[in-house]
Amino acid sequence: MLKIAFLFYLFLFSSITFAQSFVATVDNNKVAENDRFQLEFTFEGKNLNGLKNFNPPSLKDFRVLSGPNQSTSMQIINGVSSSSLTLSYILMPNTTGSFTIGSASILSEGQTYTTSPIKITVVKGSQKPKDENNSSGVSNQEIAENLFIRASIDKNKVYQGEQVTITYKLYTRLNIAAQMSVDKLPQYQGFWAEELETARNISFGNEVIDGKQYKVGLLKRVALFPSQSGKLEVTPFELTIPIQIQKKKNPNNVWDDFFGDPFGRSEIVEYPAKSNTLKVDVIPLPDNNKPTSFRGAVGNFNFSASIDKQKTKTNEPITLKFDISGTGNLKLLELPSFELPNGFEKYDPKTDEQINRSGKIGGTKKAEYLLIPRIAGAREIPAIEFSYFDPETKSYKTIRSKSFNVEIEQGQGSAEDYTDQQNILQLDNDIRYIKTKFDDVEFQGDVLILKPEFWAASIIPMISAFVLIGWKRKQDKLSGNQQLLRYSKAEKVARKRFKTAKKLLDANNIESFYSEISQALFGYLEDKFHIPKSEFTLDRAADELLKRNIKPELVEKMKTNAQKCEFIRFAPGTNPSQAMNEMYQAFSDVVIDIERSIAK
Repeated sequence: MLKIAFLFYLFLFSSITFAQSFVATVDNNKVAENDRFQLEFTFEGKNLNGLKNFNPPSLKDFRVLSGPNQSTSMQIINGVSSSSLTLSYILMPNTTGSFTIGSASILSEGQTYTTSPIKITVVKGSQKPKDENNSSGVSNQEIAENLFIRASIDKNKVYQGEQVTITYKLYTRLNIAAQMSVDKLPQYQGFWAEELETARNISFGNEVIDGKQYKVGLLKRVALFPSQSGKLEVTPFELTIPIQIQKKKNPNNVWDDFFGDPFGRSEIVEYPAKSNTLKVDVIPLPDNNKPTSFRGAVGNFNFSASIDKQKTKTNEPITLKFDISGTGNLKLLELPSFELPNGFEKYDPKTDEQINRSGKIGGTKKAEYLLIPRIAGAREIPAIEFSYFDPETKSYKTIRSKSFNVEIEQGQGSAEDYTDQQNILQLDNDIRYIKTKFDDVEFQGDVLILKPEFWAASIIPMISAFVLIGWKRKQDKLSGNQQLLRYSKAEKVARKRFKTAKKLLDANNIESFYSEISQALFGYLEDKFHIPKSEFTLDRAADELLKRNIKPELVEKMKTNAQKCEFIRFAPGTNPSQAMNEMYQAFSDVVIDIERSIAK
């Protein structure tokens, strides 16, 4: 009887021990401001194959240095097997205070398991010194001598508007254990920035520096165009790099010296790498010999102008084409102005840009103006001038097109025909025969002013006139105020870019998708808050949102999602389609929430 009871309790103990559970743990509930700590979510059960839909809590109060990192284990006790799955993060607090890490959830065989919240207290703490040793016995100073990020610049002194190229390279003599994570992107205050094309995955070559051979990988290349003169600065590029370091032997352990370490024990260390700060001396453009047609173009360009026909009829359109090509910031290049003879109507141009971002920024910019002649006769469109500043020769250059002679014949439905027809009708109405009989004249008994038809015929035109006048005034106001026009059309332009991004998403065009969706958000913020393209930064946009009492949570959400577009190249992930869908939804939600907040 005692043996049976013992077996029963053993079975009960085994069942309880291996019941399925999902728990969250941290290695320390009280951490210093600059200390790292580890957060783990562990699921224990008999079957891990059915696990899905892991939903981590929000970690917005912490910087994620690594994770989620996955590990599994299995054990067998008394013939009963049990498995566990652990998802771990390495975190660093953003600031001091008391914080709560919320519940995580996971789905197993149709049942949802959740963890309990964890409270973390963050106290003031000083930055760890560089020579502090980690548990492997290797100091940060030793790591810094064998792994670093170097930012280099092709020119330290440039003219305003001239391209300067910055290259970020990673130099290492250590083994990189996993994907790097971006801590902080460089800030280009006072520059217009264009990302240059680089390989999606980092490939390493060899380079010798001071007699030491390093593996060198290209991280990032950026073309900058200074929008103001003076001493400008580019802040560092900061990454957290997980490296594998061999543990040092314990000098007090004689067995290490005698037998060595046959297992080659190593440790993964999260090392914060930071590039150097760069400074650029920007020279203002000279005022001497500056042509009147100069509109800010800096670089080396070609220009041509043409019309599609030299003979036409009134009210039939003519197309005036501009073709600008060369090297320089074509995105900010303004089209040359030109004059038209009397009798022409001009419409806003349709532009097309083809930008080459492989090295020197350049390409082509084409524009088409629709011109409509209203008066017959011979007309001349004066020559058109395009001026630019060439940094190589340090001088202004002007390209002048030929003038265009246009023969305009009288077409159908012209203004003169319409005027003549109106004069004839007016003359016909003025000639009336004298009436001698009034047999067909009837006395009208009802008062006209009391009829509803009278009031309808009087009020409806008046209301229509007021509506038309109000609409016309609004259009005139928008046309005269470009900032107000951009503000009113910001949401429409963003919606159009989101449609383009959706097409790229469906085509699985990853690079173009992230470029288009980031432009949708950045362009929306530029137009909505009147931020010039050359001065746009995420911090500037965040300040503008906060000035308008937009919730800080929404501002932080905007910044986080915008930075993800930049981070995606360093951590492409295993499911790009899912990441693209999530990014599309997140960006569209941000724009919609900002619009609603502004409306309120």
